[in-house]
Amino acid sequence: MTTLRCVPALGTHPAAGSNPSRAETREQLSKATYDLLVIGGGILGITTAWHAAQSGLRVAMVDAGDFAGATSSASSKLLHGGLRYLQTGAVKLVAENHFERRAVSRTVAPHLSNPLTFYLPVYKGGPHGAAKLGAGVFAYSALSAFRDGVGHVIGADRAARDVPELRTENLKAVAVYGDGQMNDSRMALMTVRAAVEAGATVLNHAEVVGLRKNDGRVTGAELKDRTDGTEFGVSARLVLNATGPWVDHLRRMEDPNAAPSIRLSKGAHLVLKRTSPWRAALATPIDKYRITFALPWEDMLLLGTTDEEFEGDPADVAVTEKDIAQILDEAAFSVRDQQLSRDLITYSFAGLRVLPGGPGDTAKAKRETVVTEGRGGMLSIAGGKWTTFRHIGRTVMTKLAQLPGRPLADDMEPVKQLPKHMPLPGLANPHAVEHRLLVDGGTPGPRMAADTARHLATHYGSLSFDIARLAAGDPALAERIHPDAPEIWAQVVYARDYEWARTADDVLRRRTTLTIRGLDSEDIRSRVEDLLAERP
Repeated sequence: MTTLRCVPALGTHPAAGSNPSRAETREQLSKATYDLLVIGGGILGITTAWHAAQSGLRVAMVDAGDFAGATSSASSKLLHGGLRYLQTGAVKLVAENHFERRAVSRTVAPHLSNPLTFYLPVYKGGPHGAAKLGAGVFAYSALSAFRDGVGHVIGADRAARDVPELRTENLKAVAVYGDGQMNDSRMALMTVRAAVEAGATVLNHAEVVGLRKNDGRVTGAELKDRTDGTEFGVSARLVLNATGPWVDHLRRMEDPNAAPSIRLSKGAHLVLKRTSPWRAALATPIDKYRITFALPWEDMLLLGTTDEEFEGDPADVAVTEKDIAQILDEAAFSVRDQQLSRDLITYSFAGLRVLPGGPGDTAKAKRETVVTEGRGGMLSIAGGKWTTFRHIGRTVMTKLAQLPGRPLADDMEPVKQLPKHMPLPGLANPHAVEHRLLVDGGTPGPRMAADTARHLATHYGSLSFDIARLAAGDPALAERIHPDAPEIWAQVVYARDYEWARTADDVLRRRTTLTIRGLDSEDIRSRVEDLLAERP
């Protein structure tokens, strides 16, 4: 295993231009009166904070855990139009999803997303025939104006060359279409950075313990810093509840008699080592409505997802033995057994989809955004999907401008006047960034490894050069965290000083890929914690 030299001395002094300390941020939050306080740092809260700050509002955002620490980092990692929505006749929805997917992957964050070819296998006795799926993928690509190619059908032999682990017994044909993929944690963090660059003040690991009220109106929140127990408060003209699965918990802080507004569906995933290269993803129909995915992702294989109603405490959501068995059994429809060995599993995770309240099968429920206004004037937002996070931000801003009495309308730029394709930080051609890193790496020493350069370019874009400069300043920071992963120690210091990382999980699970690769050993966790402790 690679030895890290002088770990305790690394990154002792925060870099120039780094984020304020937590104490400085708490003081800033407690002294100002904000136009908008966003409670919840999942993608819904983040995109709202981003758009609100861009519109000229004074914005604060807090989260009890880490940014994207719950459901927003437990997705299927897809930017997609939603092929299955065609079955319900939601043609307009699919077209809108495609528009947002293309905007994110081509204009807003091409450095954080990548195109992915999907194979939809048609087996003898399966829920759909080749003709139906062929027509479906053609219509799907037509709704994307054929910008990702034309949906079509290929033979089993051709598909097996691209996916060696594809099960070919009783395979009649394979429908082909294009969509997109991302690392959801990295996309969320870059959106937080965009919100801060637009003027927002943010703090993670800050739990709301009560709401401030004035004549029955919610005017802010009382908070507790989970890292050291410090209590403080934030005042705001308007409070937005974007706490995801906890949205009704906060609504009951406002009004103990508030009726439930949502229901929850649990989605579990498995991450496995790959036994061979995959040049396409599999989307296998399980029944009329459900599809199971096998996705090449971060040099691994991502399997899932489940979809069942969840009624417990959101904090207790976890992957169960039943989930593991279901995911592996469903993957076995199209994936060979040797790729599905439990010995290959490196990580599992589960998240909670927030769905509109009501009866019926969660798999058939619409993934729509719910916006409600409480008795105390607090707005609550829940639901939606990752692909449309920009659209959701604009939708919330439109709602803010139309509130009774228009309390914020005169202080904010109209949504239609905001730039339509505001890029996320680090915007650059990742191939060009990778090339630059390989040429000089920003260091006077040995050149950067190819997999590290590729990883940095596709997770940070042009901000990769900041990490390379950190490595240039201390050769120990240029070393790999683990020999089997592309990350280097400079990323830990960068996560601490520029990306609000406070715990080992913040770094290893969400700002790097060490945890999902099964490489977050106790020794590595201890070293990460030592580095994090060097900054207040």
